[in-house]
Amino acid sequence: MTTFLQAVTDSTDMSDSRSALQGIDPEALASLPEFYHLAVSPGGDEVALYYDETGRNELYTLDAESGDYERWSDGEVPRSARWPHVWAGSDDRIYFHADEGGNEQNDLHALTREGDHEVVVEVDGQAVLYDVSEDGRWLLYGSDEGEQMNCYRYDRENGATEQLTEYEQPFHGGVFGPEDGRVAYVANESAKLHNRDVYVMNADGSDKRRLDVGEDGSEAGVHAWFPDGERLLVDDNAEDLSRVGIYDLAADEIEWLSDGESEETAETVSPDGRRVIATRQREGATMPVVYDVESGDSRELDVDEGVAALPHTPDATFLDETTIVFGHTTSDRRKELYRYDLESDAFEVLLEAEYGDVDPDAFASAEYVTYESIDGRDIGALLYDSGERPSAAVVMVHGGPHGRSSKAFDLYAQFLVSRGYSVLQPNYRGSTGRGREFKQAILGDWGGGEQADIARGATWLRERDWIDEDRIAVFGGSYGGYSAYMQLVTYPSLWTTGVAWIGMTDLPALYEESMPHFQAMLEQQLGDPEANGDLWANRSAITHVENIEAPVFVIHGVNDPRVPISQAREFRDALEERRGWTEGEDFEYEELTEEGHGSTDVSQKIRAFELLGDFLDRRL
Repeated sequence: MTTFLQAVTDSTDMSDSRSALQGIDPEALASLPEFYHLAVSPGGDEVALYYDETGRNELYTLDAESGDYERWSDGEVPRSARWPHVWAGSDDRIYFHADEGGNEQNDLHALTREGDHEVVVEVDGQAVLYDVSEDGRWLLYGSDEGEQMNCYRYDRENGATEQLTEYEQPFHGGVFGPEDGRVAYVANESAKLHNRDVYVMNADGSDKRRLDVGEDGSEAGVHAWFPDGERLLVDDNAEDLSRVGIYDLAADEIEWLSDGESEETAETVSPDGRRVIATRQREGATMPVVYDVESGDSRELDVDEGVAALPHTPDATFLDETTIVFGHTTSDRRKELYRYDLESDAFEVLLEAEYGDVDPDAFASAEYVTYESIDGRDIGALLYDSGERPSAAVVMVHGGPHGRSSKAFDLYAQFLVSRGYSVLQPNYRGSTGRGREFKQAILGDWGGGEQADIARGATWLRERDWIDEDRIAVFGGSYGGYSAYMQLVTYPSLWTTGVAWIGMTDLPALYEESMPHFQAMLEQQLGDPEANGDLWANRSAITHVENIEAPVFVIHGVNDPRVPISQAREFRDALEERRGWTEGEDFEYEELTEEGHGSTDVSQKIRAFELLGDFLDRRL
């Protein structure tokens, strides 16, 4: 078992390296510019991206040769860059998602290079744009306006919309084939709610065909068409670790490219069909991989171990047959935009990370550690050492639950280190990157084994002689917020304090208020809310509110559609009425206006840092 026992010591050099970061102004850290959602233009000479160099998220295009960039928007796009944008089939128009104050009830908007703005698709609910046809006529999007997330096609020529699928379980993704005649997508008609299958249909929704990928209960995905229109780039985790393969539609056969030694996810196919781009997950890193389709040979691209972020749409990655763009970051280096030549393995930085007055060498790097959980399962985690001796610590829990903490630059982890707190980020059971069995180990057991994994992380920290065992907090957002609540009521003596940000507290009430595709996700995780009612109640923090001992800080966005504000308000009321606590004394509470389920907006990050830092400084 790999651990981090004596590797971290009382090092004067380490403390000195942190001194430039500790005490940094939260506003300066939160204001460092960040870019999101890369997309290569149809002509291949520009990259569209969201960028917040002005202090507000705006839409830009960047010249792929010179790196020069221009701003298209002037406040039309959302302040938070949660949702991607998509080129409109030409180089002079881009579609984007727009909601109200982070409520994620997206409509689809368009913006031209000249700044002309229009609403293109309005729905009663949520719309998610997946692809645009080559000629720009058709928009392929998902929407829950028919009560469940299904596939729709919008015709720009006449403004007509037609529903292409009608599934009881959520539709996922969708990509037009060459010449726009067919669509590949993911759906589930199995009784196993976590199952995902790949389908192909005609672009008008006719002749749906489920492909023979994986097995019942595995999770298959489709990512791109090959130029010949007869092959698809797919992946599947039937063999536990996800594999990348090529599906031959005529033969109904798959040629697997992955060797099964690592978890891999398909990304895209080169314009000439000769190369496949994938990503490989290992020990918190996401490394870009290129496959030669003819020989099957593969190699990781020659970049530092970290996290590669490829464009959202598969046809928006390649500038030409041999050159791709992607974002790249490490745990101690902020994200930069790379232009990478697959022939020579040479790359150049098209958009460098800005650091302002912050010393880039002062950021803490994350070490990958493992520890044993209560049932003998190895749990991987990322550890940031503040350099303080003894050091207070924060166990920072990721959301999802099917997500993971990674070796990407984490602004919140760096902020905590800057305040003198060491940070442990556990990848509990249910996390991605370690195969199907590990990911699905949480199904039917929310609030059980994965919470034991998180608690064991705190115990592991206590065993380090450089950690102050009397000053350990739990903090997380979304499912991480749920975990913060559950830790405080399930393991009350383990924690000094906790911060629950946009977390769930009452699972039966959450189900009643959720969008249909989120209800499906909850049923996938916990079973039927009526048949399994006892489990749903037992795994709700509000049921056990009398057990809480450590002070908690409840933070929640008022426009959150995933975890409604009522979840925070009910828990606040239960603390007062059932636990007998007083707000401001025994616990603290803050509602974030004009914010939904988290945000990338600079002003909102500044506010979050101020709230988090002030609370931990007083309570920890």
